[in-house]
Amino acid sequence: MSRSTAASNDAYLVDASMYIFRAWHSIPPDLLDADGWPVNAVHGFTRFMLELLERQRPQHIVVAFDASLESSFRNTLYPAYKANREPAPEELKRQFAFCAALCRALGLSVLVDSSYEADDLIGAALRKLRAQGRRGVIVSADKDLSQLLQGDDEQWDYARDQRWDAAGVKARYGVHAHQIADYLGLTGDAVDNIPGVPGIGAKTAAILLAHFGSLDALLERHAEVAFLRLRGAATHAQRLRDHREIALLCRQLATIALDAPLPDDFTDATRGPHDDATLKQLFEQLRIGPMTRRRIAELAP
Repeated sequence: MSRSTAASNDAYLVDASMYIFRAWHSIPPDLLDADGWPVNAVHGFTRFMLELLERQRPQHIVVAFDASLESSFRNTLYPAYKANREPAPEELKRQFAFCAALCRALGLSVLVDSSYEADDLIGAALRKLRAQGRRGVIVSADKDLSQLLQGDDEQWDYARDQRWDAAGVKARYGVHAHQIADYLGLTGDAVDNIPGVPGIGAKTAAILLAHFGSLDALLERHAEVAFLRLRGAATHAQRLRDHREIALLCRQLATIALDAPLPDDFTDATRGPHDDATLKQLFEQLRIGPMTRRRIAELAP
């Protein structure tokens, strides 16, 4: 497949929040909308999306957003989930809403849910699109999403222009794609405030999963760990026995929910026509310049 044009059966699934946050942190907040609010993240995200659309010309594309840091079903399972993150300021929340509105006006399939995160929505959409014979291209650097990779699916860290498939996950993270959630159940994930099993780091987790194959097998046979040629083996065996429940909880938190609800009108994520009236309103509100407006007009399906 040409890297400049998507194959007709490719479906692109974009983790929008990652690129909005990147723009928020990298672009000075001196770009203001018609009401005097910062729109630096909107302008940065728009440039990213236009470049992606111009480079790949995808026929099928999903853009998934996170609705809130506090309302995920994972917060019910574990109230401390993502509690280490500061609430998004109002200036950023407004920009998230504008980014979603702009994507809708561009005819793209937008997914957002108050109880499920963008990762879950990407997973549910990919499962449906894969059943239609489509190859998924996940646009994100988030290692959690690598658990979704199967067959010819691909993940693309757009900023670094690095791509990998299911077979390439082990070289990056030390475990296979289907072991990512088990791995995070052991190591935890500081970014999401998932604790993991105390004292078990990335290297040890990879060794244990290579030997036992899965977290379930490891916990069932934890006594065997003491006899492995592994530094601190006896201590690790004790830790696994003492922290069995937290390991299972952490895996549950790290597992992408493939049954996340999709909109009733979600079919195959085919790009629709531009909503020119809404785009014109957004152009004026966000003070989008003539060059960007021209690029958007040239992208109309």
